[in-house]
Amino acid sequence: MMPASLQEFVGQEDLLGTGGPLRRLIEEDRIVSLILYGPPGTGKTAIARIIAKKTKARFVSLNAVTAGVKDIRNAISYSGSGRTILFIDEIHRFNRLQQDALLPHVESGEITLIGASTQNPFFALVPALASRSTIFEFKPLSPEDIKLLIRHALTSEKGVGKYRVEMDERAMDYIAVRSSGDARKALNMLELAFLTACTPSEREVTITVEGLKNSLQQKTLYYDEGLHYDIISAFIKSMRGSDPDAAVYWLARMIASGEDPMFIARRIVICASEDVGNADPMALNVAVSAMQALEKIGMPEGRIILAQAALYVATAPKSNASYIAIEKAANAVVNDPLQKVPDHLRDSHYKGAEKLGRGTGYKYPHNYTGHYIQQEYLEHEQTFYEPSDEGYEQNIKTTMKKRRSNKK
Repeated sequence: MMPASLQEFVGQEDLLGTGGPLRRLIEEDRIVSLILYGPPGTGKTAIARIIAKKTKARFVSLNAVTAGVKDIRNAISYSGSGRTILFIDEIHRFNRLQQDALLPHVESGEITLIGASTQNPFFALVPALASRSTIFEFKPLSPEDIKLLIRHALTSEKGVGKYRVEMDERAMDYIAVRSSGDARKALNMLELAFLTACTPSEREVTITVEGLKNSLQQKTLYYDEGLHYDIISAFIKSMRGSDPDAAVYWLARMIASGEDPMFIARRIVICASEDVGNADPMALNVAVSAMQALEKIGMPEGRIILAQAALYVATAPKSNASYIAIEKAANAVVNDPLQKVPDHLRDSHYKGAEKLGRGTGYKYPHNYTGHYIQQEYLEHEQTFYEPSDEGYEQNIKTTMKKRRSNKK
């Protein structure tokens, strides 16, 4: 079912639709060095094969799983005979030495590189190679794209077109959802369902949802380094944005994908402090307790503990005042003249400290009404902490406002 032309290709409309940038490069045979990046089954290798048929240049194909520096040199050695396009599938599997071996030839224009990668090239490739290539991101196919492929496979001789296969919309929807935008996975599901629904002598086959559920294995999720960062980012931003439903969805997605539960727990703790802070001081207690409980309990029950903590943080009042305060203070330490410790605050617990004036004049707050007395704690007054109006921090703000106004 590999598409033989752009007309047969399904998906990636923004790149390969009418007037799309990649489509124009292919149709006009003006291929530049490219990195095709995206999850499996989105058409990266298929496009490379279409380019191979379309271009007038010499086309050499390697797979990074089995190829080495010697194979790269052999491929490049023929480039003197004219324009050469070198396609490297799974290019992210090349180590730094192998990638560096490509650089001078790409930079000089001796070869035009096309790399296919399931991993984010800004993580997986050396910066010099990524910067010399145009990066096109391939997205997972939509359910409608998957269903279009299935219909094509049902009627095509390259699929199961020589049989009479009946498949209703519900069955197509089932594959479209469970394939997660992966065309290869969808076609494999169709093939398996077909093989388990008929005997070699049968020419008529009916594929139903019930048959699919019986024949297909548990849904597997694609999850690489780039998706790891994207999903944890979505998880944190959902908690910060007070959306508990989104937060628990991304949490479930990470757990199902095999993410390290302690990594998730640590991010909840950070979010509890950075984004909730003193608006609800209990958030940090809940998050830390969850992390410790997870360590004792383990998985799969640990997912309930993570969910409780994530939902608490997501629904808590928000304030990033603590984060802003430490950022301001750190900036002052680095960029402003360093403040001296006032004498009345300096350590006075050693022999001779009194003679040096250490601690002289210090007022012990617990000796005063409200356990507070005005005195200077910085050589030069600076304000870093600005409490918000959210949750418990509103009380802190009222108290601080009163004390600061009394100082003035």
